[in-house]
Amino acid sequence: MKIYNTLTRKKEEFKPIKEGEVSIYVCGPTVYNFFHIGNARPFVVFDTLRKYMEYRGNKVKFVQNFTDVDDKIINKAREEGSTAPEVSEKYIEEYYKDAAALNVRKADVHPKVSEHIQDIVKFVETLVEKGYAYEADGDVYFSTRKFPEYGKLSKQNIDDLESGARIAVGEVKQDPLDFALWKARKTEDEIAWESPWGMGRPGWHIECSAMSKKHLGETIDIHAGGQDLQFPHHENEIAQSECCNGSPFAHYWMHNGYITIDNEKMSKSKGNFFTVRDILKEYDGEVIRFFLLSGHYRSPINFSDALMDQAKNGLARMENCKENLVYLTTAGTDGTMTDSEKEQLAGYDKYRQDFIRVMDDDLNTADAISAVFELITAINTAVKDGATKEFAQKSLKTLMEFADVLGLLQGKADEGVDPEIQKLVDERQEARKAKNFARADEIRDLLKEKGITLKDTPQGVQIIKE
Repeated sequence: MKIYNTLTRKKEEFKPIKEGEVSIYVCGPTVYNFFHIGNARPFVVFDTLRKYMEYRGNKVKFVQNFTDVDDKIINKAREEGSTAPEVSEKYIEEYYKDAAALNVRKADVHPKVSEHIQDIVKFVETLVEKGYAYEADGDVYFSTRKFPEYGKLSKQNIDDLESGARIAVGEVKQDPLDFALWKARKTEDEIAWESPWGMGRPGWHIECSAMSKKHLGETIDIHAGGQDLQFPHHENEIAQSECCNGSPFAHYWMHNGYITIDNEKMSKSKGNFFTVRDILKEYDGEVIRFFLLSGHYRSPINFSDALMDQAKNGLARMENCKENLVYLTTAGTDGTMTDSEKEQLAGYDKYRQDFIRVMDDDLNTADAISAVFELITAINTAVKDGATKEFAQKSLKTLMEFADVLGLLQGKADEGVDPEIQKLVDERQEARKAKNFARADEIRDLLKEKGITLKDTPQGVQIIKE
């Protein structure tokens, strides 16, 4: 598999540190609100990367943090008259709900900053001892200029950065480019912990470095996140981690592109800021996931009703194919597959190879979806009414092989059809064969009252539950 490595600005053959095992760290949400559609993109994209790595036979350890110590959380708590832990715990639970709606699997570890304070303090102490950081009035800052490679990820020139850097009011750092590793408590209502420098809390950047080291080790295979995190967050992570540990932080850096809203940058001030919770009122979570995977992850993607409707239609085509196959696994012909069916089943391997080829090319989910549609066309042509149950089952297995990697078609039509409903469907089919259309229509209307719509297709009767 080739991955576009932001660090080198080129596609590179992926070679894990340990053969057959992959370590991935993805920056998670700051939990003070529902996450928006822009946040959802890295959650879905890198969940798909994880699934694909597993599909290719790797054992993956996937870590995605929760930033539950942050100025935004403290401010939210002040607004609500609650505490920072209450705010963060509330929105962690809300994250899980929305992530589940998008078929985003829970990480192997979801570390919280508040549970890793001692790891962070120890990390900062090491940087101070090595001369890469200094204390000033209870704050601790990283000496950016002491890391000669600073700017290597974002390709920022340190002299250019200096010209735009400023020391904010209240900061006592020695250089405008230095950043906070530890922040002294300023007011009594701020969440804080004991440290060698007094009561305080971690800076933003140090959190991910400490949690990544704790759960994945000093050097990891892949660090991923949104494009907006390249600088300063990921740049600072590299500097502090490599100075602390004396080894490379991550071998591959992956960043997804931005999402625009009707071709404009999403912002609260423009009123085009959409949370996933809001979008779920209009569209199924799988439609959102399909939309987010329908473009290459590194390219910008535009969110609009028209494109969401396209995603809805595309997903419906996939669902129809699955539901037809599920129907034929019970209504198809008994017995072993015919020679023609065996030949057609073998032909599916072409689509499998196409799927793997494009996913191996820097996780090209857009072309992977195209490969799935080509498979669906082949299935719709091959699996006709009268096909064997075995052929339908194996065709369904192939479709779901790809859909599972993409996190689509999960839980749809798996529950099968109620026996009483199936009995009425079969009776209607017999009535149609006997040209008793009055009875067939009567059964169709009866099923309609039960919330069941029947759609006659070349593959058989599709049962649609409303």
